[in-house]
Amino acid sequence: MDIRLKTCMESVKGNGIVCDVGTDHAYLAAELVKSGKCKKVIASDINEGPLESARKTVEKYGVSDKVELILSDGLEKIPLDDVSDVIIAGMGGETIADIIGRADTDDIQNIRFILQPMTKPEILRKKIYDYGFKIISEKIVRDSDKTYIVMCAEYNSDFKYLTEAEAYAGFFEDDEYRSKESERLEKISLNLEKSGNHREAVHYHALSCKVKHGWENIRIRDIYNYLNELYPFDLQENWDNSGFLTEGSEEECSTVLLSLDITCPVICEADCKGAGLIISHHPVIFHALKNIRKFTPVYELVSRDISAICMHTNLDIAEGGTNGIILEKLKNNFNVKNTEPFEEIGKENNLGWIVELDEKIPARDFGRKLKDIFGCKYVRMTNNNSPLIRRIGFCSGSGGSMLSLALEKNCDALITGDVKHDVWIDSINNGKITVFDCGHFHTENIVLEELRCVLEEKFPYLDVEISENSTDPCEYI
Repeated sequence: MDIRLKTCMESVKGNGIVCDVGTDHAYLAAELVKSGKCKKVIASDINEGPLESARKTVEKYGVSDKVELILSDGLEKIPLDDVSDVIIAGMGGETIADIIGRADTDDIQNIRFILQPMTKPEILRKKIYDYGFKIISEKIVRDSDKTYIVMCAEYNSDFKYLTEAEAYAGFFEDDEYRSKESERLEKISLNLEKSGNHREAVHYHALSCKVKHGWENIRIRDIYNYLNELYPFDLQENWDNSGFLTEGSEEECSTVLLSLDITCPVICEADCKGAGLIISHHPVIFHALKNIRKFTPVYELVSRDISAICMHTNLDIAEGGTNGIILEKLKNNFNVKNTEPFEEIGKENNLGWIVELDEKIPARDFGRKLKDIFGCKYVRMTNNNSPLIRRIGFCSGSGGSMLSLALEKNCDALITGDVKHDVWIDSINNGKITVFDCGHFHTENIVLEELRCVLEEKFPYLDVEISENSTDPCEYI
């Protein structure tokens, strides 16, 4: 066996049956038995060819009675009752993660997984924690000019999620490996910047910094002050409640979670990722609270000692804020007249802008494109025989009340979300404007990538995560 498989073998507990998934020639299975590391091995593969090679190997080394050969897709047909260790080596990280993910959680909680991914170790690390396991050891194995990672994972009763940066950094101290991984991420960043994808370029540069040098604690008040420079809180609407809404006991944090809303699942995710601060668009405290009950977001924030900064209308009106992202997406997907600064649809603190296309476009074609732009399953539009549109107003979130202003400004269309029935009727009665409802969530969640970008540009050693639970609260059936 090569040093890669020997390292896998060293991590075996040896107090039960060992399963070698994707066994190939069964060299590892034979050595496990011959060395006395275990008394029985199940060697499996998805194809008959490798199993035939395995059969010849176990016969050659006289261990046929102690190595059971099974044709199986991953762990699908493996009897796991007495299995203490599962080795999955020589496959891509995504494939290994899929094999573990398809297994019944109750069947694998007492199993140690010894994993050797050939690619995408960061995806495998992340998935291991998503499945409720933790990495108890991780080793770098060098064989000639090749470098391999061998990780050992067991069930974790203290559930934790990995952040993206943690998944890239791994669980070992190897300056050479981390330096090379950092260089690889930096190359990705440079290529993204060349292709015009600035936000993703900033993100990969920040990942590169953290992989090489680790994380850095940042004062939460410094984060607030920086956000206030970009999106001044005193510009919020008088009915709004943006700002520093809950304050934890810690003055610093190394991980921040971004979300459209602060829900209980988002707070749980922040806790499991060690995030001391959540930054959201919608205020977690909006109306006056007469009580704070258990298992409500405010209670969970305080009890878990997590701070919350909320940026609502002050983010909507900012040049690079929520409506600014919609403007950018329209410019990137349509031929928009270069009329900067763009006309405001609102008054004073503008909550939306107006753009004009170079040419008129059928409303239905425009609506189909909006579905791709916002990533929404459905777009609702006025039922008006699909007229041509050119002058377009837009307001993120719930902007149906902007219809009269859009009409005053001679708009052919209004893009927003949460459109009420009376607004649809008014647009039908007017006959001159098409309203597009792209959903409250979808017209606002798009700002999170911009927030991550500005924070990572300023604080590259701060771990900034977009919440996996910042999702559309509706299911469409």
